[in-house]
Amino acid sequence: MPHIASRHLREGPRVGIRHFTLDDGPEFTARARESKDLHRPWLFPPYVEDAYAEYAARLIDDPTKAGFLVCEREGGGIAGFININNIVRGGFRCGALGYGAFAHAAGRGLMREGLDLVIGHAFGPLALHRLEINAQPENVASIALARGAGFRLEGFSPKMIYIDGDWRDHERWALTTEMRA
Repeated sequence: MPHIASRHLREGPRVGIRHFTLDDGPEFTARARESKDLHRPWLFPPYVEDAYAEYAARLIDDPTKAGFLVCEREGGGIAGFININNIVRGGFRCGALGYGAFAHAAGRGLMREGLDLVIGHAFGPLALHRLEINAQPENVASIALARGAGFRLEGFSPKMIYIDGDWRDHERWALTTEMRA
């Protein structure tokens, strides 16, 4: 039986991660619309295909970003997304993570597995040394994901990021290659 190559950059027992493509627009936007109640007020992914095309193009073309879809190995459906933004090279070698699960996958551990794969990719082929997560203090699920992946709380920044018409407070979480080892 011939081996069929996976589209995934990395795979775990239940999910794989792969880069965004423009062809993912219909599924991504449908899942985002289904997940509005889960995402609000923390997150506003694109809900229509034109907005998705702009969003995905930035993740595909901008060298300071790396976008990953977390896909279920069985069936290949998109469970969520994890993006590394603000990638800085040189002596810093750092990036800031942003992520979201889709409602059908929430609470099943798929994003935790996907985050572990993204961290491995970031500290491996991307050669980053540090990853950061900025989470609003009331976003219990996001903080639990960061904590569960081994990130440490480094501080609190009032009015740090402008989201949905207001400057929002954030907790700053970080993970380094040394902490991962």
